[in-house]
Amino acid sequence: MRKIEYLNVAVTELRKNPWNTNKVSPENELKIRESLNRNGMFKPIVVREVEGVPGFEILGGEHRWEQAIELGESEVPVANLGVISEKQAKEIGLIDNARYGSDDTLGLADLLKEIGDVPELQSFLPYGQADIDAIFNASVIALDDLEIDESFEKAPETEDEAPLPKVAKTHAQMRFKVPIADAERITALIAKTQKDHGYTTEDELTNAGDALVHLLGDHLRRPAGTLAYNDDEIEATLDAALANPDDI
Repeated sequence: MRKIEYLNVAVTELRKNPWNTNKVSPENELKIRESLNRNGMFKPIVVREVEGVPGFEILGGEHRWEQAIELGESEVPVANLGVISEKQAKEIGLIDNARYGSDDTLGLADLLKEIGDVPELQSFLPYGQADIDAIFNASVIALDDLEIDESFEKAPETEDEAPLPKVAKTHAQMRFKVPIADAERITALIAKTQKDHGYTTEDELTNAGDALVHLLGDHLRRPAGTLAYNDDEIEATLDAALANPDDI
């Protein structure tokens, strides 16, 4: 295991590497700055030494370093990897900017709600309005994760009350997830379908469900006994709808 040296160094001792492909918008630069204001530089900047060149080259954390300078910081914490090859430096830079896992969308929504409201979350987290809306209205289409809730609580009857007539059930509530990368597009597509085809007269969940049924109409019209979809078919249907929303 490589020995890492943790230091506080002057911001002037750091420099960018010439191959960083991670770009940040001005809006997200402000979010990084607000994050530093709120929580400080809790993650050190990853750097290396280059023989014959003074100071340190940044492998991960360039944008945090820039915003620390904007905030007037004179020093920043670094994790110094020492002298390593150019190839390994590039690998580490890519890994630092990457993310191997993905969030459980419903769990993430609960966590965000505990932290703050939407304007506050947007001020320092790397999410836009559409991202947060998609997370809070989480729905990933993964058929093996579908949970159909068909339980309905019945109000207790009193002796003087006649039992209410049963109302025919027309809809079932379904809870499912879609990848965050697709959630915004699918949400927009369902909203467009609701508007274009008049699915606006019921409650919000019913309207959205009717729009989704419309989008999957060809599959749902299959003969009985042939409703065995596979992931490729579902993905192809949604991809076609997302690519040509005006054809819906």
